[in-house]
Amino acid sequence: MTEVSEQPAGSPGGTMESGKRTMPSDFSIAVRPGAGATLGGVNYGGERRQSMEGFEDTYTDIVDYIVRITHRIWEDQDIGYIYDTYAQGCRLYDDSGVKFGVERLIDGTTQSINTFPDCRHYADDVIWAGSDTEGFVTSHRAINIGHHTGPWRWGPPTGRRLETWVMANCVVWQNEIYEEWVLYNTAAKLQQLGINVAEAARTYAREGGLVPVSERPSSEALRLVGGRKPIALPEPDNKAGFDVEGSVRALWHNVFNRRDLSAIDRFYAENVRWHGTTNRTGYGRSDVRAMARSLLATFPDLGVQVDEVYWMGNDTDGYSISVRWSGAGTHRGFGLYGKPTGRRAHLWGMSQLYVMHGRIVEEWSLFNEFDVIAQLVSEDGGPELL
Repeated sequence: MTEVSEQPAGSPGGTMESGKRTMPSDFSIAVRPGAGATLGGVNYGGERRQSMEGFEDTYTDIVDYIVRITHRIWEDQDIGYIYDTYAQGCRLYDDSGVKFGVERLIDGTTQSINTFPDCRHYADDVIWAGSDTEGFVTSHRAINIGHHTGPWRWGPPTGRRLETWVMANCVVWQNEIYEEWVLYNTAAKLQQLGINVAEAARTYAREGGLVPVSERPSSEALRLVGGRKPIALPEPDNKAGFDVEGSVRALWHNVFNRRDLSAIDRFYAENVRWHGTTNRTGYGRSDVRAMARSLLATFPDLGVQVDEVYWMGNDTDGYSISVRWSGAGTHRGFGLYGKPTGRRAHLWGMSQLYVMHGRIVEEWSLFNEFDVIAQLVSEDGGPELL
């Protein structure tokens, strides 16, 4: 573990003097392919493979910790285990804004399990960085499969089958999660259960679930500085080795702030596979470009900011990269959500990128689409997913 990157100030256990985080240089500690979430002591556990000072003895490494606490809480339905694995004052960011405190997390988990009691959570991947002294960061992608047999805020049980995926980024130190950013792919869930997404978003906004844009935690997008035209970030040549952070920041800035969609051709493999919010899928650069173009057409003044980047891997075996980003724009164009409403929207998202030979060969990306729709709807109309 030799590579380092900037670590956000205030991370639990972080090396505040250097402001750096250790990146694992190989995949020796990673999700075991095909293991999913059916665990116990069969696929995970055993002898400790990583220094885990302050963690329960049962966990062998940070991936084992993330996958098995998820299994215990959600599939074994040991909801009270949250008290042991989340800090008392933890912060949770999701579609509905930020929540503080472990009791809010307990309440939400109980409701979700009651709504989908047979839901299985298959660990698809966990990208991680850090250490037990710095604090760990993790990006966990999971496949959720179950049936809607319990009531929830959108109405009575439908009995329908749910199959979608979620992503959660956590800050972990000494057996406790201090901060979690999670996207449940809410619009995809509603669609699969036969619920009109725009109508549900309108109800959600009317009932006070929406957090005003002015009250949302977000970074200032480096798009227009002093009223000047946006300047492109230099793209690393990567001849001396793949510059993960430089490449990611240049890609996001040049595509979404500079409006240079040709950057997608330089950073993505020709046959890239793409998985997006509301269970969208695509193949090839043209599909990646189409989604970026749709966002820019929908929000013509969109500006984005990369908030966090960490990764695993090396030039030979490739890289697995976690990116968290945020942005804001005004719904002034025809793109994703029908007739422009002129309303301001806050966006935030998480992406997992897989790089081989300097090109992105696969991407999994979620953003707060249901929340965005709720920000745009009104009593007399609103957008539909197109």
